[in-house]
Amino acid sequence: MPSTLLQLCCSAMETLAPKLPSLKVLNPSSSSSSPSCSTARSSSSLRAGLRRPFSLSISASAVREGDPAVGSVSLGHVTRTDFPILHQEVNGSKLVYLDNAATSQKPTAVLKALQNYYEAYNSNVHRGIHFLSSKATDAYELARKKVAAFINASESTEIVFTKNATEAINLVAYSWGLSTLKPEDEVVLTIAEHHSAIVPWQLVAQKTGAVLKFVNLDETESPDIEKLRQMLSRKTKIVVVHHVSNMLASVLPIEEIVLWAHDVGAKVLVDACQSVPHMAVNVQDLDADFLVASSHKMCGPTGMGFLYGKRELLSAMPPFLGGGEMISDVFLDHSTYAEPPSRFEAGTPAIGEAIGLGAAIDYLSGIGMQKIHEYELELAKYLYENLLSVPNIRIYGPVPSGNTNRAALCSFNVENIHPTDIATFLDQQHGVAIRSGHHCAQPLHRYLGVNASARASLYFYNTKEDVDDFVRALNDTVSFFTSFK
Repeated sequence: MPSTLLQLCCSAMETLAPKLPSLKVLNPSSSSSSPSCSTARSSSSLRAGLRRPFSLSISASAVREGDPAVGSVSLGHVTRTDFPILHQEVNGSKLVYLDNAATSQKPTAVLKALQNYYEAYNSNVHRGIHFLSSKATDAYELARKKVAAFINASESTEIVFTKNATEAINLVAYSWGLSTLKPEDEVVLTIAEHHSAIVPWQLVAQKTGAVLKFVNLDETESPDIEKLRQMLSRKTKIVVVHHVSNMLASVLPIEEIVLWAHDVGAKVLVDACQSVPHMAVNVQDLDADFLVASSHKMCGPTGMGFLYGKRELLSAMPPFLGGGEMISDVFLDHSTYAEPPSRFEAGTPAIGEAIGLGAAIDYLSGIGMQKIHEYELELAKYLYENLLSVPNIRIYGPVPSGNTNRAALCSFNVENIHPTDIATFLDQQHGVAIRSGHHCAQPLHRYLGVNASARASLYFYNTKEDVDDFVRALNDTVSFFTSFK
């Protein structure tokens, strides 16, 4: 690795390290009766001697341009040098970060964009004529244009900035849903939806008398698309569906679902949190009415997401939140409202985060989303096939085949070992970061007959060596726990 690049990584980590929170190790014997989105109650206690003190250090050996044993340099090897956080040790082991479905890491370009905004032109947007405000406004609106171009929206005014995808779904539910749905109208979802796509519609259904209908899985453990088609009728007003499942790794045919829904006069909201970061998404080709995604899953900052909505729909929707920026005129007895997207962006927005998202889109576009997708398909197959070597493992979702591609993640359980015990051991003994819990998909877990699962999820900066390290560590974990049976 060139010394200048190493110095850059070390310098960036020295800047970030004091701001990193100390690691809190989950107590596997917690008596909590319900797992959170990130963790679940452990079924057995880890041995007292298992724990190691948390350590944070930079290791030049952790930064690998290539591996002689592999003999080639992958996209993961090339890009991981752009992510300072990856080049450290955790609990005495090289960090292997496999929790990308929860949040992605941030490249140096995004960190610099955030730092530059706060150091050079921090100011409020849309509200001032001075130099700093004008520059901040230009950068903020340029980020909106970058998002529009990234998903091929017809115009930037179809992009509404929100604090995350959850808020974006709530915006549609409370603005479009409350003003449109009537008693006995139907909202169609799948049991594999994220809680963020279920709970808002439950709340709106309680207020409007609308009915929620859920599609189960088929024999491949993917949402049953044929049943979804059969469920649609003139009573259906909106279909709320994910593009890629955050647990099953299944990919849904959104174009077909949209066509079927439109045939009965229904709208479609697509949760694209697990697709926009990993593949080229073209909203005009999909013809979806609404689409949401989160910045933090696509190399951008937290606290930022976006809603895409067709112009005519957004223009007909009432405000979601009231306050500054979203008004045209305010009188003592009434107000008039701005045109979208301002109508839905009340108050001071997350300016730096929007600019950071723009920088992330520049970074991803520089690599190429098709290249990222093709590389991740290769990683996905490698992960799935290598996990099959683990004794008594149960991997959820469709089996990859010539006709079926999986996203680059695997949710799994190992017989008689709690997934949180697995995740804790992997972290403390091997420096491998995965997720355990219900992944904000409790209905799906109940359908599958389990309370929780472990999940390893990859991104383009991961490598096959990361998968090898993970599988090796997982086999060691299974051996440790089965030795006490």
